[in-house]
Amino acid sequence: MSTPYDSQQVKTILAERGAQVEAYLQHCLDAIPMQGRLKEAMYYSLLAGGKRLRPVLCLSTAALFGLSAEAVMPFAASLEMIHTYSLIHDDLPAMDDDDLRRGRPSCHKAFDEATAILAGDALLTDAFGFMASTVKDLPAGRVLEALASVSSAAGSAGMVGGQILDMDCTGKTNVPLETLQTLHALKTGAMFRVACVSGGLLAGASESDIASLRAYGEALGVTFQIVDDILDETADTATLGKPAGSDAEMGKTTYPSLMGLDRSRELAQEFAEKAVDSLSAFSGQDAAFLKGLALMLVTRNK
Repeated sequence: MSTPYDSQQVKTILAERGAQVEAYLQHCLDAIPMQGRLKEAMYYSLLAGGKRLRPVLCLSTAALFGLSAEAVMPFAASLEMIHTYSLIHDDLPAMDDDDLRRGRPSCHKAFDEATAILAGDALLTDAFGFMASTVKDLPAGRVLEALASVSSAAGSAGMVGGQILDMDCTGKTNVPLETLQTLHALKTGAMFRVACVSGGLLAGASESDIASLRAYGEALGVTFQIVDDILDETADTATLGKPAGSDAEMGKTTYPSLMGLDRSRELAQEFAEKAVDSLSAFSGQDAAFLKGLALMLVTRNK
C-alpha cells in the first residue's frame, strides 16, 4: 500500500501526462485530411486547454499493471475527444446555452451552431477510430472489451442518458437526492469510471482489480461533481473559465441546493477518501498519484 502523493506531486505528474496527451491530440488532428471550418472548430475546442483528467486516468490505471503510455495513448487521448464533443453539444442553445467554455467563446459562438454540432459529431466518431488503432499494439480482445465499455459509458446508458435526465430535471424544485445521484452517475461518473476501467482492461487486469478501478472511478466522479457544484456557487467566471452561477440561473438541482455548502464539502471529502480506499491493494508511484489526485480534487478551484 502506498501513501497518497501531496498536491504538488500530483500537479507535477498531471502536468507531465497532460502535456503528453496534448501532443498526441495535436497529432490526431493533424492527421485528419479534411480542411476548412470543421477542422478549425475541432482544433478550437479540443486544444483549448483543460485538465485532461480522463486520458490521464486511463494512462495511470494502465501503468498500475506495467502497460506503457505509448501503447495506451491512442485510446486514452480519444477519451478527451469524446469529452470535448460532449462539452460542445452541452453548450448549444438547445442544451445549456452557455456562451463561454475554458475562458473563451463556446464553439457555437466562435463559429456557428451547425459547425459546432458537426465538430462534436466528428470528434465523437473519430475517437472510436483512434481507440480501435490500439489493436496494433495490444490484444484485440482487450481492445474490443474496452471499446464496448466506452460505448456504453458515452451513450444512452451513460453520459447521453444523464444529459436527458438533467434536462428533464431542470426547473424542478422537488428533485430527490437519489435522482440527482443517478443523473451525475450517468452524465459525469460514467466517463470517469470507464477512463479508469479501460486502462485496466487494456492491461489485462484481473476481475478483482477491475472492480477496484471501477469503485475508484465511481467515487472520483462523485467527488468531481460535488466540487463542480460547489464551485458554481462560490467561484467567479474568470476563475472557472465558464459562466459561474449558471446552475442556479437555469434552475438546476445541485448538491449545495439540496444539502448546503458545508455538507457538500464534507460529502466530497468522504467520496475522495472512498476513492483512496478503493486502491488500497495497489502500491507504487501510479497508485500514490491516483490516491493523491482524488484528495486534490476536493480542494481544486476550477
